[in-house]
Amino acid sequence: MTDPQPPYLRIVADVERRIADGELRPGDPVPTTRTIMREWGVAMATATKALAALKQAGAIESTSRVGAVVARRRLPSRSAGGLDRDHVVRVALGIADADGLAALSLRAVAARLGVATMTLQRHLDTDLTQLIADAAFAGIDYPQPPPGWRAHLRVAARLQWATYLRHPWLPPLVSITRPATLPGLLAYGRWTSRALDGLDLDPGTRLHVYATVVNYVRGTAVNIESEARAELDTGMTSRQWGAARLAVDGPLIAQVAQPGAALDLESLFAFGLERLLDGLTTVVTPRKIHR
Repeated sequence: MTDPQPPYLRIVADVERRIADGELRPGDPVPTTRTIMREWGVAMATATKALAALKQAGAIESTSRVGAVVARRRLPSRSAGGLDRDHVVRVALGIADADGLAALSLRAVAARLGVATMTLQRHLDTDLTQLIADAAFAGIDYPQPPPGWRAHLRVAARLQWATYLRHPWLPPLVSITRPATLPGLLAYGRWTSRALDGLDLDPGTRLHVYATVVNYVRGTAVNIESEARAELDTGMTSRQWGAARLAVDGPLIAQVAQPGAALDLESLFAFGLERLLDGLTTVVTPRKIHR
């Protein structure tokens, strides 16, 4: 019988078992991304997702010299009626990643955990979709920001984009005008906003610059899930599909674009991000006064 649990959650459970059994002790290095890929036979994205989930749960922590190690002091997790809330969120995250947001419900999570739905509902103090959205952002591993506001915002946008690629169901849950004040989302906001520190921007302009970048990434990322479904249905990437359609609809396509010109979501995101940053220079860089 096939194990319905997503591969990255099986890796998380195995590493946590090793920690509980004492095979891995506080301060010990944990398997690297490449070790996980080799040992469990998974792709890099799956290995990265497993390490992010372990970090979010407080099982591991990053150090400057060694890398990821077993946390020296496990953070107490908030329980839900005897259930570990972090574990509940990881299970919910796994369901959404495997089957999409439509498959996620308290009933589905309760069934996976073997508890009554009402028990779960009674003890979760926040909407489940908000919890998994926050967990997705909590999995971001922030690098040392590069110098300069433009380079910093570029990295921030790519971190957000990579999070959406790992969790294609996530973009509709991220509100620009009514953001959730949860730890993972706030951490992203703080790290990204630091790009604008020291600039001569009034509070309103500063907020609009930040929100414009976040909204651009989110707006492009809403296409990730539908594109993934289309690729699964057709067996072709968007570029392959476009090339195949050229033989049929060449004359019509030529009215809009030159034959051979192509785009996909990644190229569209990258091109649009640079043009967005170009435009923001008119706001961030003071205009010279010509006399």
